[in-house]
Amino acid sequence: MAKILGNFHLALLIGVVLLVAAMFGLHHDQIASGAYPWSQFLRYLHIFAGILWIGLLYYFNFVQIPTMPKVPAELKPGVTKYIAPAALFWFRYSALATVILGLLVAETQQGGYSAHALGFADGYRTIGTGMWLGIIMAANVWFIIWPNQKRALGIVEASPEAKAKAASLAMMASRTNLILSIPMLYCMVGQTHIGG
Repeated sequence: MAKILGNFHLALLIGVVLLVAAMFGLHHDQIASGAYPWSQFLRYLHIFAGILWIGLLYYFNFVQIPTMPKVPAELKPGVTKYIAPAALFWFRYSALATVILGLLVAETQQGGYSAHALGFADGYRTIGTGMWLGIIMAANVWFIIWPNQKRALGIVEASPEAKAKAASLAMMASRTNLILSIPMLYCMVGQTHIGG
């Protein structure tokens, strides 16, 4: 069992197989008849990507950033050379996937509502606020956090002063995203349960 669960890719594959089994086991008739609501599956993918993105955001802000000053200097390269670059890969691509899938969800619902939501039309203000917060957060990831983290982590050449400044900018953008994530999540959940 340890061999199976110790292999990330195998564990992920098992999860996907179980997802397909659940889909077909629970909704076989709808899938077979063509009545399955594929827009709901897009919503599932959007939520999955969002959990990965926000989970990593919270990992950085609740664990990595506060813990790094306590890590002995000789151990820091383990984080900066291996853990942080891998986490940032999943972080930035899950942010991109969350936004793209969220826009697809909005457009595949009856009548497509992304323009209404992004324009804060009546009945769409809550989800529109959540969408704009998510877009701003994703822009922070791609245009502020990632370029600065590349310098801070030494992925691209930078002077020690530039690395320190880049680390500070990346941290401030990450903390901004932490702050924005709290109302963003409220808006995403609130649209369904509270309304526009």
